[in-house]
Amino acid sequence: MRQPPAPGAAGARPSASDDPPAGDRAIETRGLTKAYRGGQLAVDGLDLAVPRGSVFGFLGPNGSGKTTTIRMLMGLIDATAGSARVLGQPMPAAGRRVLPKVGALIEGPALYGFLSGRDNLWRFDAADPGADPRTRTQRVGSALERVGLAAAAGKKARAYSLGMKQRLGLAAALLQPRELLVLDEPTNGLDPQGMREIRTLVRELAADGTTVFLSSHLLDEIEQVCTHAAVMARGRLITQGTVADLSATVLGPHGHGRLTVTTPDGADAVRVLKEHGVTGLQVTDDRVTGDLPAGPSDRPGDQAPLEPADVNAALVHAGVRVRAFGTERASLEDVFVHLTGEGFDVAG
Repeated sequence: MRQPPAPGAAGARPSASDDPPAGDRAIETRGLTKAYRGGQLAVDGLDLAVPRGSVFGFLGPNGSGKTTTIRMLMGLIDATAGSARVLGQPMPAAGRRVLPKVGALIEGPALYGFLSGRDNLWRFDAADPGADPRTRTQRVGSALERVGLAAAAGKKARAYSLGMKQRLGLAAALLQPRELLVLDEPTNGLDPQGMREIRTLVRELAADGTTVFLSSHLLDEIEQVCTHAAVMARGRLITQGTVADLSATVLGPHGHGRLTVTTPDGADAVRVLKEHGVTGLQVTDDRVTGDLPAGPSDRPGDQAPLEPADVNAALVHAGVRVRAFGTERASLEDVFVHLTGEGFDVAG
């Protein structure tokens, strides 16, 4: 963990009218770019708008430019071009005013291995000029408790597992109340129970009014907690908006997910579904899936969009034995594949 000193979009994106007003943005970038020697673009013209009070998922495969963006936002590296504002202030120029209001966990925790978990937090807290030493013991104990490390507080950090080190880094970011919490791959090394605990903690922080900016390559994991998201690929912004709006880019204007029918009569179900304009049909054992048409069905004289209930009724009328019927919401990975035509390769 590298703590702050004091502890154009290329793809589809919501229109400017969908962006939060400037005063309501915890993070805003305009044309933010980072080029390395040889002209390689790690971040290419990023326009980002993170609403205050949101849990914002900054998502993309490994190597897509997420950590580089965060390092620019926190003033750890300089941008090649463009601008960034954090909590309404230009970065890195306003770093001394902004960073005391920001908690950050970036590129994993940088700990003193010879010190205990508790003593590491004492060091971090003592380095914060705004921290009251009279209440340090209380702050350190509360942070350890909040991330589930109270029982291991006296253990040397070098003996911590990767997941425990992630928790300790998060505890360091939580020593003081923060307006903004920036977390880079916070669930790295955690088991499923640890991931659930981090999700719960993020929800609690958001409920208290903290904006959480959460970078991850685990789309299905992070979308369970995020209210908003942006998706990156190869250094460029693919899309951003509320999670519901991003799903709608796949579902279409009527908001239906992928249709799923469980039936022993797969062949008959496929025939009926084709007749009603359902496309992309796939049969797996006793499960048939397909995509509802985005507009009116192909049936003569039918001008209304096809509803799932209409399809269910047609299946039953045709004698198909329907054991289960419903639609699945598009995932953030579905959004990525829909917009790029590529799989979400987390090893990229």
